[in-house]
Amino acid sequence: MPKDNSIKSILIIGSGPIIIGQACEFDYAGSQAALSLKDEGIKVSIINSNPATIMTDKVIADHVYLLPLEPASIEKILQEQQIDAVLPTMGGQTALNLCIACAEQGIWEKYNTKIVGVDLAAIEKTENREAFRQLMVDIGVGVATSKIANSFLEGKEAAQEIGFPLVIRPSYTLGGKGAGFVHKKEDFDAALSRGLEASPTHEVLVEQAVLGWKEYELELLRDGNDNVIIICSIENFDPMGIHTGDSITVAPAMTLSDRCYQEMRNQAIKMMRAIGNFAGGCNVQFSVNPADEAIIAIEINPRVSRSSALASKATGYPIAKIAAKLAIGYNLDEIENQITKTTSAYFEPTLDYVIVKIPRWNFDKFKGANRELGLQMKSVGEVMGIGRSFIEALQKACQSLEIGRAGLGADGRQSRNLEEIMHSLEHPSWDRLFHVYDALSLGVPIESVRKATKIDRWFLNQIMDVVTLENELRRYSLSNIPQDFLFTLKQKGFSDQQIAYVLHNTTEEDVYQRRKELGIRRVYKMVDTCAAEFPAKTPYYYSTYEGENESIVSDKKKIIVLGSGPNRIGQGIEFDYSCVHGLLAAKESGFEAIMVNCNPETVSTDFNMADKLYFEPVFWEHVREIIDLEKPYGVIVQLGGQTALKMAEKMHQHGIKIIGTSFNDMDIAEDRGRFSDLLKELEIPYPKYGVAESAEEALEVAHHVGYPVLVRPSYVLGGQGMSIVINDEDLEKAVVSLLKNLPGNRVLIDHFLDRAAEAESDSICDGEDVHIIGLMEHIEPAGIHSGDSYSVLPPFDLSEGVVKKMEEYTVKIAKALNVSGLLNIQFAIKNDDVYVIEANPRASRTVPFIAKAYDVPYINIAAKVMLGVAKLKDFTIERKLWGYAIKEPVFSYDKFPEVEKQLGPEMKSTGEAIRFIPNLQDPYFRQLYKEKSRYLSK
Repeated sequence: MPKDNSIKSILIIGSGPIIIGQACEFDYAGSQAALSLKDEGIKVSIINSNPATIMTDKVIADHVYLLPLEPASIEKILQEQQIDAVLPTMGGQTALNLCIACAEQGIWEKYNTKIVGVDLAAIEKTENREAFRQLMVDIGVGVATSKIANSFLEGKEAAQEIGFPLVIRPSYTLGGKGAGFVHKKEDFDAALSRGLEASPTHEVLVEQAVLGWKEYELELLRDGNDNVIIICSIENFDPMGIHTGDSITVAPAMTLSDRCYQEMRNQAIKMMRAIGNFAGGCNVQFSVNPADEAIIAIEINPRVSRSSALASKATGYPIAKIAAKLAIGYNLDEIENQITKTTSAYFEPTLDYVIVKIPRWNFDKFKGANRELGLQMKSVGEVMGIGRSFIEALQKACQSLEIGRAGLGADGRQSRNLEEIMHSLEHPSWDRLFHVYDALSLGVPIESVRKATKIDRWFLNQIMDVVTLENELRRYSLSNIPQDFLFTLKQKGFSDQQIAYVLHNTTEEDVYQRRKELGIRRVYKMVDTCAAEFPAKTPYYYSTYEGENESIVSDKKKIIVLGSGPNRIGQGIEFDYSCVHGLLAAKESGFEAIMVNCNPETVSTDFNMADKLYFEPVFWEHVREIIDLEKPYGVIVQLGGQTALKMAEKMHQHGIKIIGTSFNDMDIAEDRGRFSDLLKELEIPYPKYGVAESAEEALEVAHHVGYPVLVRPSYVLGGQGMSIVINDEDLEKAVVSLLKNLPGNRVLIDHFLDRAAEAESDSICDGEDVHIIGLMEHIEPAGIHSGDSYSVLPPFDLSEGVVKKMEEYTVKIAKALNVSGLLNIQFAIKNDDVYVIEANPRASRTVPFIAKAYDVPYINIAAKVMLGVAKLKDFTIERKLWGYAIKEPVFSYDKFPEVEKQLGPEMKSTGEAIRFIPNLQDPYFRQLYKEKSRYLSK
């Protein structure tokens, strides 16, 4: 069936600010869907309140509405635009809930707007736990024994009937909110109360707990002719009991018998057909009893999910793009496979490689948080490794995490405390994977590890192979290591850093040079959806160690953009937004744009966003070999946050051209001592400071600069490890803690300007001129991290003299640091004196916010300035902000109810929203202003 030609315009509902459980995978899905629909000549409008996403950029949609996700906003759009259809499946649970709310209020019917991609009956059947359970019973799909409860009494009766252990699952929630296991009768009342409270309909499912069973997911697509295909099978490394968003996952499924897989396929297709008549994507989760392979259905989501993004990147099959075309009437056999260009989308992908996803947690931001993993998702991001084997992909994923690991083990970070390790195996947290390796390396039998973790023995055997290889490596030195054994180590994902660690008195550079002598070099294979059965047209690569290299190097002038790795607090989606604009600017400027990143949730790792994509860890060894192969004109590190910046020094040492501000000038800004010397030379005020390498030195510095003091490590992002202290005792504790966690680092101690206002500037410098993008005033005072502050654009309560000083200091610093590209400066203002707190010559979280508020493509401009293809005077910049824009931080404290919510110098927010107000008399702003007055008068 061809597309529905009655649909001329579509509204896509976004997912709003990033929260735990709903992250940038929906930015990716919404962006891909919008571009797919625009290709069909359909006008696309988007509503989303998140300014940090590429989805809310003009390059994606015809009309972008940065409005709160509520029915009133939807009605405003429908009044302004002739919207024929709404697509609610690309914005997670937020979009589905908003779609339902609008339907209940009769808004879609009133404006003759039809819902595509899903039907409301399907949402009801899948989100209502009892309706889902009954449907599964009706169609003959197994489910765990369960009962629905709408009251405390009903819940107690259900528990008595089913017996313990139990799981409580609230209806209509995201990320497992309010869900939990109950092992003992005495814990049930509190867990039931939490679940009932978490559900918007005050409804929970009390269910038999299948702890220790294996968990699988299937990603499906279905068209209007009822054709269904399975895009990808995904196996959870972790057994049932851990939320899929917190589980290590593997694709394709590794330990599934063909009989069980075929049965699972049949059940998934039956489930998708049973939930309603719609065309689009679906995610189905199953649990399998390891004893007899009995299958039960856990849930089905009639929308794209975080697993959809993972499956898209794993297979190269653009699920959101195809789902959008199915929603407007196309059938699968009418759509072209985007990678082969010769087969149809009705062609199930085949993988000749392995994908491993590992979540990324930020427990360090939530002091006192319960770190044990369970049914409620706690991770803030994820990474994906691609390899020819499970263990190669696993090691690459470990190298991608940005937690200081050089791989799975063999890097000096191992634990040798057996009691601690065994406790970790039974009580899973973020580090259980590493403790599995530690346990096996200490000689704990595989069966003991399996009993403690319930992880399938096949995975444990794979990890044991790595332990065996590490032990064998100890027999050699770098000079006598056999070529075939070194080749095997590299095939198993061992980094040069790991090999150097095991060999002792050897450096990573030594291992790299030895590999070169022996002719052991990384080659690149194509992600092609069809195991090389058909030629692929899309340049999307991963590395491994084999014979043939499939990445053909062109003779074009190339630019490599380094991505930001996994999302985490302090480094979020705004840096992916920046990277995408860097790619677009490079392409527009005539360069071949090459992307390197390892985050499956992002738009930057969409295979058609760059001219060439390397889905690889942003880890020195991998980046270096891509640079060796491609020989680019230069590398952009300024757009990928601290992840990319950390590569700058190595590149500088190896003579690799850094596009934009030089390493030395970036280092001056990062090094507090050098930066303060520069400010002194420029006659710009700054808080008194000192540097200490011990607690004794710290006390001397604090007495010199005067309490209160701000204590922080050098070279951090997101205020990591910062604290404000007011006496010697607290200072000693803070410094000892920092030096213990960051050995070899220096601690910075600044006089803290108590009750000072805070503001910041963002600017672009081309070496001659400086354009100030925007000045923002914070509601919260200095001492609360800028990422956790409400920011108002333009300033509303600063004197003309203060604003002039901020502008003057911005220009002075930009020129003194020889900035080429972006610069963010943070100021403290007290008694109309302006002090510079810090300067960052890179993309910041505020640039996308300002770009959206003023409707100016600032990152694109900055990238072209960095590339040297344009000067600021070449651009006509017209701002369009009427009134004020407010950046609102958003937190995910609901995941950690036990944590102190006090804000401070260490960032805790997971995302942000934008809100526009016409003037300062707006009631919303008046309330914020009261908060500012209260803060500064304390």
